[in-house]
Amino acid sequence: MADPETRDMALARQAKLAALVMCATILLWVVLGWIGREYGWDPRYAFLIDFAALAGFAWALIVTFRVWRRGKTSR
Repeated sequence: MADPETRDMALARQAKLAALVMCATILLWVVLGWIGREYGWDPRYAFLIDFAALAGFAWALIVTFRVWRRGKTSR
């Protein structure tokens, strides 16, 4: 079994990755939405961008929930 410090570091890395994915998702979602409006992209691309953002947020939410649960059970 891994020692608690190693487990805590792994949880911290996962939480950091989830935070980076959330930040990148927000940034790309806003920038691509703005570019799409400026260049008059077809609305179906807006839906594609929105669904990709939802997927990124869902992934980050799942990872965050798993980190929270594992952090709770390790104490």
